[in-house]
Amino acid sequence: MPNDTINNALKKATASNENYEEITYEGYGPNGVAVIVEAATDNKNRTAADVRHVFDKAGGNLGTSGCVSYMFNKKGVIVIEKENTSMDEEELMMLAIEAGAEDFKTLDEVYEITTEPNDFSNVHDKLEEAGLEFLEAEIQMVPTTTVKLDEKGSEKMERLIENLEDLDDVSNIYHNWEE
Repeated sequence: MPNDTINNALKKATASNENYEEITYEGYGPNGVAVIVEAATDNKNRTAADVRHVFDKAGGNLGTSGCVSYMFNKKGVIVIEKENTSMDEEELMMLAIEAGAEDFKTLDEVYEITTEPNDFSNVHDKLEEAGLEFLEAEIQMVPTTTVKLDEKGSEKMERLIENLEDLDDVSNIYHNWEE
């Protein structure tokens, strides 16, 4: 009997791991900030309820599929800290563009390289071969427009993001809040 119990528990655990599904939720945070939440779940109903609750609690609302995704473009984003590279800006920019990068930005402490999703691997590999280390390197949803918030709105937005990050099923959060 105990072996049957163990076998049943193992089958159940194995089966539940295979039933994870990726889901994308879209909605609006405080002051109309567009938010996309990517999750992997074995229970769509639970996750939808959890995400909806967090949006409601923060003064936002969960929307329908496609309600905010049109405000984002899927892009490859590679971020390199200036202090972690011996290359100068022009040299790094030429390497990235020759590898297929779409855009190169110099920010305060980092270089940000943007690619089309199909070119991301090639650009990533060429930069890695050149000995560069990445602060960040992934495919993301990049907003086409941004929303500025006052102090109160910023606090609500920070709380929304923190509460979404606390959900076990949430894997990525994208927004168009200009921090």
